[in-house]
Amino acid sequence: MKIGVPREIKNNENRVGLVPGGVRQLVHDGHEVFIENNAGVGVGIENEEYINAGAKILPTLEDVFAESTMIIKVKEPQAREIACLRPHHILYTYLHLAADYEQTTGLMKSGSTSIAYETIQPDDGSLPLLTPMSEVAGRMATQVGAAYLQKDHGGKGILLGGVPGTRRAKVTVIGCGIAGTNAIKMAMGMGADVTAIDLSTKRLAELDDLFDNRITTLFSNIENIETSVVASDLVIGAVLVPGAKAPKLVTRDMISKMDKGSVVVDIAVDQGGCIETCKPTTHQNPTFDIDGVVHYCVANMPGAVPRTSTFALTNVTLKYARMIASMGVEEAAKMDPAFRKGINVYKGDLVYEQVAVDLDLPYTALKI
Repeated sequence: MKIGVPREIKNNENRVGLVPGGVRQLVHDGHEVFIENNAGVGVGIENEEYINAGAKILPTLEDVFAESTMIIKVKEPQAREIACLRPHHILYTYLHLAADYEQTTGLMKSGSTSIAYETIQPDDGSLPLLTPMSEVAGRMATQVGAAYLQKDHGGKGILLGGVPGTRRAKVTVIGCGIAGTNAIKMAMGMGADVTAIDLSTKRLAELDDLFDNRITTLFSNIENIETSVVASDLVIGAVLVPGAKAPKLVTRDMISKMDKGSVVVDIAVDQGGCIETCKPTTHQNPTFDIDGVVHYCVANMPGAVPRTSTFALTNVTLKYARMIASMGVEEAAKMDPAFRKGINVYKGDLVYEQVAVDLDLPYTALKI
């Protein structure tokens, strides 16, 4: 198979879909790999390293799409990339379609097949291709939240862990999956007073064990959320419903009751966000202010630490890239039920039901 890796063009997205080790493996498997010129410079990978691994360098994004059957990316395709998609293409990347009508209809009109990293799901309910980026985003959420609590960044001027004789910052994490747990780890490590909120009492018990009863765990309901949010210096939204829009759990009214200079970080913003006042921002303009509360809502947070993120991501995406390349989408779907769930658009048909429901688009059952 001919495999193409374009340079990411989303605002301040420096990650890349394949590292030289992955290229070498795919070439060893008998495939051709085309890399757009300087696709890896954001993570410190030069063209020469890709060439040494067996790839061919092409000058433009359009050239990569024209030469390739499978396109391996990191972030959802932008308008210029969607315009390059043809019915023979297999797009393999993060998609997050449930909150993106334009992208979804664009992929459908292209007639191509699109596989979403974030909906590949084994029977145990895990999301192996989302996990490493959730780990990065969760840890970053606390890190950036701590920075924006500084007065020079618009915050109330409080140190997350305080110092002896002063109070620690109050941090509330809503949603305690991979991202939320990593946010809690960082907040605990920095000495904050942490409250974790989740719908799963089993998960809350696990967290209580994991953190040796040093955090407050609360069941997710409107009263507990409001009480915790209003009292917090930093609120981190980390709610994930696989393949679907995130529910709005933190309301505008709750935000208005927070102290001026408090900070909210919505990790779930690429799925619509779980904080009502949040809207996607970029690394170039990462924050905005509502009711005196600083909002950090960057939709590709791991793009700020691209080297760590790229190597962590490609560790888990290569397995399915090799499957697609060696046997095609259809055979891979028959062999691996987890991979089958990753197919969101098949030959122009929207085959992921929850996305169809969320966007009010026609759903077609996948018949493979």
